[in-house]
Amino acid sequence: MVTVLLTDVPVDIDRDAARRAAAEELSDPKYGDARPNILQQIGQWLGEQLEKLLNGLSSVVPGGIFGLLLILALLIVLVVVVRLRTGKIARAASAGRAVFGATRKSADDYRRSAAEAASAGRYDDAVRDRFRAVVRALEERALLDARSGRTADEAAAEAGVLLPNVAAELRQGARLFDDVHYGGRDGTEAAYRALTELDERCRRERPVAMAAS
Repeated sequence: MVTVLLTDVPVDIDRDAARRAAAEELSDPKYGDARPNILQQIGQWLGEQLEKLLNGLSSVVPGGIFGLLLILALLIVLVVVVRLRTGKIARAASAGRAVFGATRKSADDYRRSAAEAASAGRYDDAVRDRFRAVVRALEERALLDARSGRTADEAAAEAGVLLPNVAAELRQGARLFDDVHYGGRDGTEAAYRALTELDERCRRERPVAMAAS
């Protein structure tokens, strides 16, 4: 029986027969099922390239792969911070804290409405309108351009360059405005009087460029 089985097994096979046998074997559906599809092959290749890149970078970064991950995390945080400070989010937040709304009144109109509110004990409105009178008066003198969306801090910083003698008071006035208008704090008579004095001082001050000429 052994002799019969051995004689049935071909000992020598030519090249064409071997190629046909291999093709027939590989055409079996089980090989097609085991082979990864094109997306899996691409994903595998990308994973291998990323692994090579990370391994290469980690060899020159202190701490190896953990140091590299830390650096990447810090870069992501930096990008987020920059976007928050300069991107659309920052611009939206800035516009939301603007001194003026959609319309502007004259500086004298703001002064009158502030005085009326103060007389009635409505110091929230008095503080808001008195600071608006300060900023609007600076715009009317062309010390500030009538730009929409300007915040109180921006107005104080820009005006303080031309009126350095009241720069500190302008910053304080901006804080009083923001505290009441956006911070939810109650306006006070003292805050209203401080802004009234700031308004008067700004009206008397001459800008440094004009004084130098």
